[in-house]
Amino acid sequence: MLELKNISYHVDDENGKDILNHIDLKIDDRFTAITGPNGGGKSTLAKLIAGIIQPTEGRIFFEGQDITQLSITERANLGISFAFQQPVRFKGITVLDLIRLAARENLSVEGACKYLAEVGLCARDYINREVNASLSGGELKRIEIATVIARGMKLSVFDEPEAGIDLWSFQNLIKVFEKMHDKTQGNIVIISHQERILDIADKIVVIANGEIQDIGSKAEILPKLLDGNLECRHNAGGCIHG
Repeated sequence: MLELKNISYHVDDENGKDILNHIDLKIDDRFTAITGPNGGGKSTLAKLIAGIIQPTEGRIFFEGQDITQLSITERANLGISFAFQQPVRFKGITVLDLIRLAARENLSVEGACKYLAEVGLCARDYINREVNASLSGGELKRIEIATVIARGMKLSVFDEPEAGIDLWSFQNLIKVFEKMHDKTQGNIVIISHQERILDIADKIVVIANGEIQDIGSKAEILPKLLDGNLECRHNAGGCIHG
């Protein structure tokens, strides 16, 4: 589905820094988790996939099409979605408006409510609320996932969805991702440090120092992370937080 060939990303400032170095990666599993130490290049990779930034070197292919130079909007039209660490708040836009925009149709209230139910939210409490500061981080994360489901994307990329939310919200997010894993017809990529998210992945990719350190099935990679046999376990912001 998605293939990265010889992808590098260099920050050209006074210090000059190589963030990613010659990454070759195929993403065709239903649920792929990308993990590694803070500053290792994970979020940069996610932004490259989404089209927020362009690689310094290399090509990106989606369903066989070269999308390297395509914008985030053009990639979204092809079926790629991106969820930020901190979801965007929209003053004046209701949850109903947002879901209708995502679905690209004038859904009925009942139709929109079905997507909220998918992420474990009571529709009557949220459907007419504004997507603003009155919503908690966990609520915003689940509403954002509801819009991804409504959009019906072929590839959904989530950048550290656990960031900034409390334990109760995190536990509910795990349930949502488990449901997405079971039901989705597309592919999911999650950037995460969390063991519980890694534990539901089909494939785990470990990135450190801008390079792929290891890649394989959950059965192959997760024990190494838990045993401390990979570099990311020891670096700042280590991979596993239960």
